[in-house]
Amino acid sequence: MAASCPARVAVGRACPYMGAMTDNTSTPYTIEISPISKPAGQFQWAIRRNGKLVERSDRPHPTEAKAEASALAAVERSMHSSASGRW
Repeated sequence: MAASCPARVAVGRACPYMGAMTDNTSTPYTIEISPISKPAGQFQWAIRRNGKLVERSDRPHPTEAKAEASALAAVERSMHSSASGRW
């Protein structure tokens, strides 16, 4: 274990930060789609990055599928903007 740690870490100590670096999650984003009460039968979405709310829909969507499509487009926009350093 100590061989994989940088030299500045004392020999025999665990590297607590190494576990976080080996987590190979494909994307840190999650999409939550939920029905809203007003107007009835409409849906909204929320995007979370590593559990923290990043963006939510500002308008109701008539179907769950349309809400999901809108959320996916927002995730793609945010991923592109995060690559350029905006998020």
